[in-house]
Amino acid sequence: MRHSTLRQLEVFEAIARLGSFTRAAEELFLTQPTVSMQIKKLSDDVGLPLFEQIGKKMYLTDAGRELYRTCKGIFEHLAQFEMVTSDMKGLKTGKLRLAVVTTAKYFAPRLLGMFCQQYPGVEVSLKVSNRERVLERLAGNQDDLYILGQPPEEADVVAEAFLENPLVVLAPARHVLAQKKKIPLKRIAEEPFLLREPGSGTRIATERVFAEQGLKLKVRMELGSNEAIKQAVIGGLGVSVLSSHTLALDAPAGQFAVLNVQGFPIQRHWYFAYPASKQLSIVARTFADYLRQASRLMSAPAG
Repeated sequence: MRHSTLRQLEVFEAIARLGSFTRAAEELFLTQPTVSMQIKKLSDDVGLPLFEQIGKKMYLTDAGRELYRTCKGIFEHLAQFEMVTSDMKGLKTGKLRLAVVTTAKYFAPRLLGMFCQQYPGVEVSLKVSNRERVLERLAGNQDDLYILGQPPEEADVVAEAFLENPLVVLAPARHVLAQKKKIPLKRIAEEPFLLREPGSGTRIATERVFAEQGLKLKVRMELGSNEAIKQAVIGGLGVSVLSSHTLALDAPAGQFAVLNVQGFPIQRHWYFAYPASKQLSIVARTFADYLRQASRLMSAPAG
């Protein structure tokens, strides 16, 4: 083990956590042959196999499980060291690791831009993914903070609301209901619906509102991104419910109508979250305080 590198341990930890060489390669921005080569070198150094393949599934060997526990301890100590040195530097320098759900990409870069102007020495790593992958990262304690529209329900996670996230009903500009007022929810349920993938926070909130009224949506299509949904709405394929933040940028003028539907907008919030047992670094604590001012910051003129 004396000749093993930190990079090899990072590759091993990612494979053990994700259960896949392919997903580990994607997360670490490496090719799969590079990942395989690093693990071969590490296994040779240990002198025992670290993984075993049974059918289509991969499992840790006894040696692999021991090394995984060791890796987690090493990385936790390194994170503590980074936190101590950040404190020593008084936040002049440091690293902030964020993971956000895809819809948050419409406002997170602006917030980060203003934060980095205030603290130019902070290096930011931003991961944008769907809710399922962000929750996986949270469970694996891979980042400092996580931004979601639907907070996780686990008791061992701290989640704090910091910004309003109203959900609106979106339709093509020339839709028959575009000029109507106080449209009944039952009438909207008759329209073909475009939804995000299962597990999406927006989808969960949308289905809950209709289910509370005993209504079932007529799902025409499931799409994996807000941009795809917006283009499908423009194409007349149906109506959808999206965060109003998705309309703040790149919205083609005059091609959408926000319908006046009873019970809408759904008043939700954006949350930042982290494991309850996690000790936040001074950088992460400062950014959390910064997010608590997000409503005022977002209402300020850009630039």
